[in-house]
Amino acid sequence: MGSVFSPYYAWARRRAVPRGAADPHDHCALNVALYGETRRWAMTERGRAALRRDASSLAIGPSGLAWDGTTLTITIDETTVPVPSRLRGTVRVRPAALTGASFALDDAGLHLWRPIAPCAAVEVDLARPELAWRGHGYLDSNRGETPLESAFVSWDWSRAALTDGAAVLYHAIRRGAAGATDERALALRFDRGGGVTPFEAPHRIALPDTLWRVPRETRADTPDAMTVTETFEDSPFYARSLLTGTLLGEPVAAVHESLSLDRFAAPWVQAMLPFRMPRRR
Repeated sequence: MGSVFSPYYAWARRRAVPRGAADPHDHCALNVALYGETRRWAMTERGRAALRRDASSLAIGPSGLAWDGTTLTITIDETTVPVPSRLRGTVRVRPAALTGASFALDDAGLHLWRPIAPCAAVEVDLARPELAWRGHGYLDSNRGETPLESAFVSWDWSRAALTDGAAVLYHAIRRGAAGATDERALALRFDRGGGVTPFEAPHRIALPDTLWRVPRETRADTPDAMTVTETFEDSPFYARSLLTGTLLGEPVAAVHESLSLDRFAAPWVQAMLPFRMPRRR
């Protein structure tokens, strides 16, 4: 809701009077990315009339999420882009525990990250395409009071499953006054009971840039202890990757994201976004 990467929301904010006062609920989307031998992408934006929500459910058009106290059930009924096809099925996320913790990513507290369930069991049952699997997963939330690109230059994030929980690394370069920048780094270990413990961020590692030249970096036990195993998403401003290596003394596989907000704000990138994010009124 108030989709961060929506070009339509960005255009609406620029046109609004006063500037920036566009309705976030008129820019909602459920994003589904399916990787592997069968790849699918859906991120159709819908307006306020397609949004329905209460304390335990959220619907955006034909898709929705519902929480019953133990399981988050995500019902998917979307059309993929750029090649139209149906993407239908159900994802069930069962948290081991809820953390209740949240972290400010900027000094003013206008951008908050909440790791709702760093450790969860996930069941995926898709009808179109016909696929099903079980595994471990992660659930979090980001909330912001200002556009992301006005507060940050870039960030890297990763989540790795550990034997007794999970580890999350966050590194953001924040915008300051008069073009100055500073950094915000988080290194957090979560147990299966929902407890969170900060740890000293280990060695900083520069990873290979993507084909779009988006920089990537992470942290690991030694300067050469993490490598890119696969790049899932490679766009002009964003990359999602699978890393393997060692962290906190354990062999891990980590989902990793790199985001360049300078790239995202560039007019040529904004002009490309509607091809991946159509809008239905």
